[in-house]
Amino acid sequence: MAAAALTREGGEDAFRRLFRFYRQRDVSDLRGVVDFSVPGAQVFRSQLSVSSVSDQDACRAGLQPVSQWKAYGLNGYPGFIFILNPFLPGCQRHWVKQCLKLYPQKPNVCNLDLHMAPEKTTDLWGQSKEQLKRKGSSKREPRSLLEKLRWVTLGYHYNWDTKKYSANHHTPFPSDLAFLSEQVAAACGFRSFQAQAGILNYYHFDSSLGIHVDESELDHSRPLVSFSFGQSSIFLLGGLKREEAPTAMFMHSGDIMVMSGFSRLLYHAVPRVLPNLEGTALPSCLDQALSSDLPAGSVIEHSSDEDWQVCAKYLQSSRINMTIRQVLAEGQKFPEESGTNGQSQAFSEDSHHQQNNKIKRHKPNTD
Repeated sequence: MAAAALTREGGEDAFRRLFRFYRQRDVSDLRGVVDFSVPGAQVFRSQLSVSSVSDQDACRAGLQPVSQWKAYGLNGYPGFIFILNPFLPGCQRHWVKQCLKLYPQKPNVCNLDLHMAPEKTTDLWGQSKEQLKRKGSSKREPRSLLEKLRWVTLGYHYNWDTKKYSANHHTPFPSDLAFLSEQVAAACGFRSFQAQAGILNYYHFDSSLGIHVDESELDHSRPLVSFSFGQSSIFLLGGLKREEAPTAMFMHSGDIMVMSGFSRLLYHAVPRVLPNLEGTALPSCLDQALSSDLPAGSVIEHSSDEDWQVCAKYLQSSRINMTIRQVLAEGQKFPEESGTNGQSQAFSEDSHHQQNNKIKRHKPNTD
């Protein structure tokens, strides 16, 4: 196969060659991409800690009982867990709405803060919703502010220039997202996981995520927990060195990835966002309505029809990813910083998020 042949060529490292291969818009041979909905020889079932999450707590987070989750591992990648969409009907809509309407609000930080006055970025949703609802298929139409959104940081805010977190640059982490992440981590054997930082990525069909390793957290014993919503993508998971050829896999709406142990510090990337493989504007799992009966203490909220109309329009050409991480071990503190104020640290706009290959190459590639 073309992809396999590329890994044996000399010169450019194996990861970069496959990244470029799948990045091509005209690549139609996707037979080498692992599809966990039809797992093959490289895939095996992962055992989850069913007793660590009660059915009630799973339901409060908008998830099926853990006993019903379909979780898989990959040969050669210890600590990697892939969970096929475990969300209850309609619950993905809550997280999409939060990522578009609530989480970009201040005091959280986004890429638009770099070149816009604070008053211009206080209500991206309000400034974009009517434009999004009217939006057609023409590429010549001006993009709304929400469509210009590339990343949002939560909790401990990642500094794209220094590649560090700071005790001085921290805002409250969303309680609903913390609860969701901590239930998933517990089900994967990490009962003491604390959601302390989040990076939300907003992709369009011409977006990609560069090759990188997530190593800025001070505690690498805690997993990365990653959620995907909207259009599909190809995810590449490599080795400890870029010379090792990565494995390509599909990520569909609702899928969750957990990277822990050996897999926690592996190179990875997203070379391509794909139209929904079902052939419809949105995946069928996003067409499902939320139950009118939510359990007591649920973090899931009903979305109005108007709000979902805006979200659905956005997702027709977009994908949202939430990656949650624990930065500090229990009792651990940041090292003393000399002469810097975290609140005034600079952030590089699209440091990891490539858009039509126009992003400056010297910027760091960080998820």
